[in-house]
Amino acid sequence: MNIRRWSVGVLAAALFVPGLTACKIGADSPTADGKSAASSKPADPKEALAASTKEIQKGNFTFTIKGGEINGGGTVHLPSKSAEMKMETSSAELSMTMHFVFIDNDSWVKLEVGGPMADAIPGFKAMKGKYQHLDRSKIKDAKQLNFDFADVDPAGAEKMIKAITDVKQTGEGAYEGTFDATKAADSDLLDADTIKALGDKASGLPVTAKVDAQGRLTEFAIEMPAVGSAKAQTLTVTYDYGSAAAVKAPPAGKVVEASDQVYEMFKG
Repeated sequence: MNIRRWSVGVLAAALFVPGLTACKIGADSPTADGKSAASSKPADPKEALAASTKEIQKGNFTFTIKGGEINGGGTVHLPSKSAEMKMETSSAELSMTMHFVFIDNDSWVKLEVGGPMADAIPGFKAMKGKYQHLDRSKIKDAKQLNFDFADVDPAGAEKMIKAITDVKQTGEGAYEGTFDATKAADSDLLDADTIKALGDKASGLPVTAKVDAQGRLTEFAIEMPAVGSAKAQTLTVTYDYGSAAAVKAPPAGKVVEASDQVYEMFKG
């Protein structure tokens, strides 16, 4: 299962989104209109889930994405204009771990590759163990390294929730429903090829979601059926708010300027 973009640009966008709230509202503390955060959640399940993604836009959270060929997580910390993403993917022929770091206008990427196919990657030996400092003028054509300043969510939860065709509440802060992947072809988790491979199943995928006492989305999971050689699996995204910390730059001794081969790897 491909995770579309997995999205360096999305994370970078969060660094520049204004409007971080000065303080958190506790589950039983009053809001501006005198209601508790819990009681102010919309009663309609679909509306409650739609509202649950608003906190993501404030850019102070950690996240994980699990299931599929790529797994990982990261941090978005708007107060320091920093973010990072770690992800890994593996197969019998190749395993790869990537660490992306963004601090204000600076970006770095570190790649660790293993498996029988590792030696086939041009220039890998020179990259091993080093963070590649990226020249922003060279990443315009490298989609995986380019910044998308309009989208702050690494998983595109808002788009995914809009593609739920029916939803019901199953418990306190727990929801389940049916997800129509054909309505989320431009999302960050699923690509067009995956949706096409699902065929008729694409419009009826089981989905679950969880929100906390403040109505914020904490988990979103889609059950993906077996398709071709891919086994059935659950694609899960989690969010933890207010837990982020400023991301540190890589140690100077472990940084080199990125070679042209690095940019070529991420083009297309």
